[in-house]
Amino acid sequence: MSKKNVFVAVVLTVCVIAAAGTLLASNMGFKLNYALQSPLAGVSATGKNTLALPYFRQTGVDNSLQLLLDIGGGTVTPVHSVQRFNKNNDAFSVYTGRMASPVLTPFPLVAGDGYFIQMVSNVNYIVVGAHDPALAYTLQSPSAGVSNTGKNLYSPPYNITATNSLQLILDIGGGVVTPVHSVQRFNKLNDAFQVYTGRMASPVLTPYPLTPGEAYMVQMVSTVPYIASHY
Repeated sequence: MSKKNVFVAVVLTVCVIAAAGTLLASNMGFKLNYALQSPLAGVSATGKNTLALPYFRQTGVDNSLQLLLDIGGGTVTPVHSVQRFNKNNDAFSVYTGRMASPVLTPFPLVAGDGYFIQMVSNVNYIVVGAHDPALAYTLQSPSAGVSNTGKNLYSPPYNITATNSLQLILDIGGGVVTPVHSVQRFNKLNDAFQVYTGRMASPVLTPYPLTPGEAYMVQMVSTVPYIASHY
């Protein structure tokens, strides 16, 4: 990320400091030192990482190529790909910024969408931005031609009041779990998702903490235009 880059900011009501990859939040915005991990035995199977960007991103990071170059400090070398989740077929569009990229045209970045970043080498990525408190992000349930299974790769705001998967489910559902099937966390060790439903038969029984910078797969039973509770 260039030091010359500026970012759009909104005024927050309080100051927050969270120790999760070093997140600093002030009345002007956020700055996060987020570790993007390449393949390493016992740490990451294939170098895939989820990434949640602030809703107001820094100027000049508006598509997959610009994000790839920002992560790589102006080069594509450290990054294998930026991947976008397609709800209509539960598959990923893979953009590498190279000649043989499966997706040849950079795709736009969308506020509230999460992304997979697959790394070739480790990068501590400095994320800068701010929250848009007016944005209602549509968490889509299954619908023909729109969403195959109701899965959404979601970027929680960095100043969200929910601190774990159960609190996120309840915040989305307005105090109940009914609209939400599950919140799923990506496990780098085996490239699998840990599924938490908030119900007795949940595959993962204990709520897991939400980490600034991580995106989560939120599977819906019914559609919710979600405005996250935030500081």
